[in-house]
Amino acid sequence: MITTANIKNGVNVDQLVDTIGAVQQNPELAKFQFRSKNDWINGGHCVSSIKSFYGVGQEDESRQETFTMECSHPQVLLGQDEAATPPEVVLHALGSCLTGAMVYHAAANGIDIESATSTLEGGCDLHGFLGLDPEVRTGFDGITFKLKVKSDATAEQLENLAKFSPVFDMITNPTPVSIEIVKE
Repeated sequence: MITTANIKNGVNVDQLVDTIGAVQQNPELAKFQFRSKNDWINGGHCVSSIKSFYGVGQEDESRQETFTMECSHPQVLLGQDEAATPPEVVLHALGSCLTGAMVYHAAANGIDIESATSTLEGGCDLHGFLGLDPEVRTGFDGITFKLKVKSDATAEQLENLAKFSPVFDMITNPTPVSIEIVKE
């Protein structure tokens, strides 16, 4: 007998259900550690390399290629515009994660998503970064995420599903960051 996978929104729902069951049986499988190595090139231009991670109880070696991402700054911010700025990459990560979380959770709940397109905006004031005003934060003063979705689900249902996003949680709740400088 030939069986076909239960695919909804591009997600293998049977595999998702099996993953949920495995984590319920063995909670340690849910522990992941993601990594990135960043190399400074010049000015504000940096390149990050990403390949290995820890998850499902072991070091993952399934990736054949190393992913690279660059960040730079436009000329108005004294860069050479080789790549998106770090804040723009944060917007990319947030938009991708909110959308992905919504799609995966919609699939798990039997909700069809026909299309999804988002725009994100984050404002910041350089007075903070330039050290001109200690009262002005150095990061975004807020982020607006607008998602256009074609689905039978309500906007409220889709918003609640999107909020399962790990990046949304990282941005909306303080995440401890330790900085260790090692001089060579």
